[in-house]
Amino acid sequence: MNHFNAELTRMGLRQQRMGKRRYITGFDGIRTLAVLGVIIYHLAPSTLQGGYLGVPIFFVVSGYLITYLLIQEFDTTNKIDILGFYARRVKRLYPALVAMILGTTAYITLFQRSLLANIRGTVLTNLIYGYNWFEINHGQSYFDRFGGESPFTHLWSLSIEGQFYLVWPLVVLGLLWFVQRKSRRLAILLAVAVASAIAMAVLYSPSNPNRAYYGTDTRMFAILIGAGMAFVWPAHKLKPDIGREQRWTLDVLGGLSLLVLIYLFFTMSGQATSTYRGGMFWFTVFSGVLVGTVAHPGSDMNRLLSNPLFNYIGKRSYGIYLYQFPVMIFYEAKVNIGNHPLLNAVVEVALIMVITELSYRWIENPMRHYHYGQLTSDVVRYLQQPRAHRFVNTFGVVAALLFGLTAVGFVQQPAAAKPTALQKTITARQAATKKQNAAAVKKQKAMAAAASKKKHDKAVAFSKLSKADQKLAKYYFLSPAEVLNSKQTPLTAIGDSVLLDDSSDLQAVFPGAIVNGKVGRQAADMRDIVTSMAQQGQLARNVLINIGTNGYVTPEQADDIIHAIGPDHQIFWVTAHVPTREWQNSVNNRIHKTAASYHNVHVIDWYAAAKDHPKWFVSDHVHPNDHGNRYYTSLIAKAVAKENK
Repeated sequence: MNHFNAELTRMGLRQQRMGKRRYITGFDGIRTLAVLGVIIYHLAPSTLQGGYLGVPIFFVVSGYLITYLLIQEFDTTNKIDILGFYARRVKRLYPALVAMILGTTAYITLFQRSLLANIRGTVLTNLIYGYNWFEINHGQSYFDRFGGESPFTHLWSLSIEGQFYLVWPLVVLGLLWFVQRKSRRLAILLAVAVASAIAMAVLYSPSNPNRAYYGTDTRMFAILIGAGMAFVWPAHKLKPDIGREQRWTLDVLGGLSLLVLIYLFFTMSGQATSTYRGGMFWFTVFSGVLVGTVAHPGSDMNRLLSNPLFNYIGKRSYGIYLYQFPVMIFYEAKVNIGNHPLLNAVVEVALIMVITELSYRWIENPMRHYHYGQLTSDVVRYLQQPRAHRFVNTFGVVAALLFGLTAVGFVQQPAAAKPTALQKTITARQAATKKQNAAAVKKQKAMAAAASKKKHDKAVAFSKLSKADQKLAKYYFLSPAEVLNSKQTPLTAIGDSVLLDDSSDLQAVFPGAIVNGKVGRQAADMRDIVTSMAQQGQLARNVLINIGTNGYVTPEQADDIIHAIGPDHQIFWVTAHVPTREWQNSVNNRIHKTAASYHNVHVIDWYAAAKDHPKWFVSDHVHPNDHGNRYYTSLIAKAVAKENK
């Protein structure tokens, strides 16, 4: 992946023949900032909600460097060695990619076979750099961090760059031959970039952002902005001797653009409509400004972003990006990270860096410098004295093992993942909930009509309950008053799969409950759902919210939910029990802070009640089993009864 490739800023002996070239150390700093953004986002999305924007920064750097090198080659030799360009890209990028794919598939085959679904298509499309289009049709949302994440999801960006490498030398050659003025070249590239940004805006769908997020046509504006900068701002033609005013202008532009990028790292949500309808495009424009100021030898931005640490990380950023997602997904499948997210994040980063360093030393560097023309003679020498080549023997055994396990994974991959017991339960309860909701609407109307006459008897005797209600009280640990209160209280419950899992229990205790749950639902979806239910007359005075299982909740999203429901409703927000995910504590802190800010918001602390009871949950540690659902429902009924005395 060229945007991580420090080798782009060196061309070795070949570049020496073409002319003197400055090594732009500041690009390592830009790569470092970008890869740190991506890593932090994947480890702790609640900490850096815009960290995914590191990828468009990489695209801009890649577009600039590739285009700049091709222009420099043309200026020096009056031609572009297209086949040589392809060969260098394959040598640089393919070995580590193949190693990552084989290692990941082998691990999946041995330890996480549930991820073998679509493994053949995943591997093959990655090898031909078409995986982003495969993801559009087969993958989950990049922002769905809970249910069955693929360790290959992040490779979509490599495929876009691979497609770019395939056609771009020809495009550059065409522009250099047939478009003489730099301004016209820039105008052409910017026009296509704007068209790409418009395509992203038009094709974006909040319910499924995959087409806009993964599409080559909707993401290429970042590469084109970098390429356009290279045509009008090629580093080899920029002079270091500039006036004080010009240097100051460059430094101010570079510094401001860097600050804007950092600010957007913290504020630009990947699930906001504004991000796809202009936000990401302008973020990329600021990235182009930063790249341009760093590339100029008369600016101080290159020195600002140059230091040994940035140099080290920048050179290894390709490997860091490659290996980060598999490490995180495999580690988090074995370790419950929710209660100690920082400690586990440190462990994950350490594992990523160790694997990256091994890859850099033993795969990336050797294969980048290897002369494939001597392959035949090397094979002959090995066959003559096989015992003298211990490293080759070890490497061969490991490679054969990885290939073998990958082949097994190809053969044994499930044709279609069978529904788990939990999935079957949720599906059945979802169907039952739809039928119960219709009856609940009628009951809520009856409750509203009788509300003025209703008087709760606070001293209800257990013996006065019907046998059915006595059974209900015992099963859900409720007092007689709490049972009668629940049966007379209209409730609207909105949430994710945890709510769906409990829906039959909830509607048994609250016959007037309307339940709207969906697997994978996140906080960003809630405002529109609440608004729609209110318009349909399905928003009761008491509203139960169970959201936070599948991702973090921002302050803005929490406020949107509360404002959409309105101040004339009593809102009960259930805390999240997600010990397998980093965002558990962040979500729960946000729920408590929201309740402190609104008088009509009440916390139902499911996390506090359940954290010491692992036997209440199925194997994912998140969804309650039948026993856990009794306590979950009881906690809700007691909280609602307390506010509706």
